[in-house]
Amino acid sequence: MTSTQASRPLRIGNASGFYGDRFDAMREMLTGGELDVLTGDYLAELTMLILGRDRLKDPRAGYARTFLRQLEECLGLAHERGVRIVANAGGLNPAGLADAVRQLADRLGTPVRVAHVEGDDLHSRYPDSLAAHAYLGGFGIAACLREGADIVVTGRVTDAALVTGPAAAHFGWGPGDHDRLAGAVVAGHVLECGAQATGGNYAFFDEFRKSGGDLRHPGFPLAELHEDGTCVITKHPGTGGLVDVGTVTAQLLYETAGARYAGPDVTARLDTVRLTQDGPDRVRVEGVRGEAPPPTLKVGVNRLGGFRNEVAFVLTGLDVEAKAALVREQMTDALSKSPPADVRWDLVRTDRADAPTEETASALLRLVVRDRDQETVGRTLSGAAVELALASYPGFHVLAPPGKGSPYGVFEDVYVPHGAVDHVAVLHDGRRIPVPPAPDTAVLDDVPQPPPPDPLPPGPTQHAPLGLVAGARSGDKGGNANVGVWVRTDEAYRWLAHELTVDRFRQLIPESGQLKVARHLLPDLRALNFVVEGVLGEGVAAQHRFDPQAKALGEWLRSRHLDIPETLL
Repeated sequence: MTSTQASRPLRIGNASGFYGDRFDAMREMLTGGELDVLTGDYLAELTMLILGRDRLKDPRAGYARTFLRQLEECLGLAHERGVRIVANAGGLNPAGLADAVRQLADRLGTPVRVAHVEGDDLHSRYPDSLAAHAYLGGFGIAACLREGADIVVTGRVTDAALVTGPAAAHFGWGPGDHDRLAGAVVAGHVLECGAQATGGNYAFFDEFRKSGGDLRHPGFPLAELHEDGTCVITKHPGTGGLVDVGTVTAQLLYETAGARYAGPDVTARLDTVRLTQDGPDRVRVEGVRGEAPPPTLKVGVNRLGGFRNEVAFVLTGLDVEAKAALVREQMTDALSKSPPADVRWDLVRTDRADAPTEETASALLRLVVRDRDQETVGRTLSGAAVELALASYPGFHVLAPPGKGSPYGVFEDVYVPHGAVDHVAVLHDGRRIPVPPAPDTAVLDDVPQPPPPDPLPPGPTQHAPLGLVAGARSGDKGGNANVGVWVRTDEAYRWLAHELTVDRFRQLIPESGQLKVARHLLPDLRALNFVVEGVLGEGVAAQHRFDPQAKALGEWLRSRHLDIPETLL
């Protein structure tokens, strides 16, 4: 690497935020403008469970097959344009995916060097698991790129590692460059979910549409990353969506907790991030400070928890509560001979009085059961529900008859020392380069909360939805959920920081009332971040609640009414 190469910005794009994201995104990113590196994030907690089940059926499986199909269309294009590709699509079998990419390249006649990163698989330590993988950092990716790899596939690395690895290779960063690495972590966190940084799932989407913006086909994001760790988040010219301080703030808050955002390479201080609009569809990210990473690595352990089944009874017209009570009594009696271990009822009042259609006159009563025994949740539940067809409440019917029951997973976070994993970069020629653990680590302490700003002076208020002045984005981390709430003016933050306390949050989100809720202030982002522990039970695969990944928890919060100062409205 020459000094000229190191001094120019590194343009890193993203073409996938999850396994199943837009298939054409890889081609769109390769043809839409200049790039140095194209990344793809294919893994999530639920994905690891899915890939684990795939591998049970076929030991050669365990990776994201979509990635291979995308490369079949785009490998030659990436080679012609000199764009390196880095993706965690290897899942549970990065070596298998690397071999499959080499076979594809040979068949296409495209001369590329393919490397992979391994060492994350800790299944032998947790033999009762379906998958157990440590979250590795970016220095294995960096080693592959420094040795000339054109394609690097990994297993379970942190989402941000897809950016820290290429950045470390390009700029020559080492493990001690904490501030620079932290800047790359923030860039990686903004890019990792694809179009969520370019207007997808954005709280203020309708404002953009009404101003003439196009959200039908948002472009995917890219970062112009500089040697000092600062970056500009943008997208290819002419693509849909938008990049502004709001979209970047929303993604920064997604699936985070407090001021410290810890990873295996560095701990990034989110309370130091500064965002400024740097022109149309350009947001400058600077000021990010980094600290030594924690002394342990997170390990995601996925286990099969048992089987689940559900049925939704449709209750139409009058006496909805009485109809629900009757069928609940009948089902409880029918299941009493072999009761499932876990039974949950939810009455969803979608009905309205004097409704103009049958559908809007109907409510849904959901019954969800779980048990280790598939027969208990399958044939037993199905028989009990179907046998009530002519013997229950008037108008009895269900959305669909229950099936035989499906397996569900349980996710658990555990932690191991850095030295417990054999982090290795496996090069295109078979050489293996060990990647040492971080030389310096620091135990994570809570960051003292900054004092809230001065409150707004008293004045007239209106009882109105929080979402009129605040945006939100929510997501899952294991069994916990986070809700990031931000506003767009200093005055609004002065009100929000005093009004939206933990007690008020509990009032607005009643299911959090008996759970531990933590609030974190991020004044430079004009944001509050709430973490609700245990609201998702044993994780997304367990489907503990109606919205198992808490994707819409923030939008529910925005719909709740508060007394908002008229000056903010």
